[in-house]
Amino acid sequence: MTAVSGAVALVTGGQRGLGKEIVRELLQAGAAKVYVTSRVPVPADDARIVPLAFELANKDAAADLAEAAKDVSIVVNNAGIMTFGPLLQDDQAEVERVFGIVAFGPLRVAKAFAPVLAANGGGALVNLHSLTAWIAGFPGSGTYGAAKAALISITNTLRSELAGQGTQVLGVQLGLTDTDLVSQLGGAKNDPRAVAADIVTALQKGEAELLADDPSRHFKSALSGPVESLDVSR
Repeated sequence: MTAVSGAVALVTGGQRGLGKEIVRELLQAGAAKVYVTSRVPVPADDARIVPLAFELANKDAAADLAEAAKDVSIVVNNAGIMTFGPLLQDDQAEVERVFGIVAFGPLRVAKAFAPVLAANGGGALVNLHSLTAWIAGFPGSGTYGAAKAALISITNTLRSELAGQGTQVLGVQLGLTDTDLVSQLGGAKNDPRAVAADIVTALQKGEAELLADDPSRHFKSALSGPVESLDVSR
């Protein structure tokens, strides 16, 4: 269980899309301060929001970010990219680029902030996953889905390794959410405000996993059954 009221949080990619809604919900729940990152941060209209420059692909940036935000007790790994290349058709450089951002970027943040969280009482780490990790073969999800699957494994390992310092590690599983990142895609999409509210509630309840929408709940259940039940058309 993580106390949000009075806490200091960091939300990567927190100036747009789902990240911005997570910031809104954290503040509504009583967070005292929220650091928000962007490649090119813009001034905030709320004194409790502190913008910081951060590039997830930069291997050295996470350490600099942790140095600038030593007072945080909640870290939300929200920043990312969306790609659509099939794993076999993407050249190796592209595969490594995507993994470097989608899987290893959040890991670098977790490594940089683990001692910060420990120093501030344990706190919480939140990693955002993707339904594409569970539906291999979904059109265009190859490299991205594989990288998100790696992130799920990383999250599970971090949960075990950070348990000793009292850090809650929350993995958020979700499908398409209505943000600029997926604006070009059709189909049903989650309300980012609802997802953000559920994330904050899950933090306050001390949960390890949040299945943020019906498709995620369906596939989580299907993964416990026979392989043929994994019907991507549902």
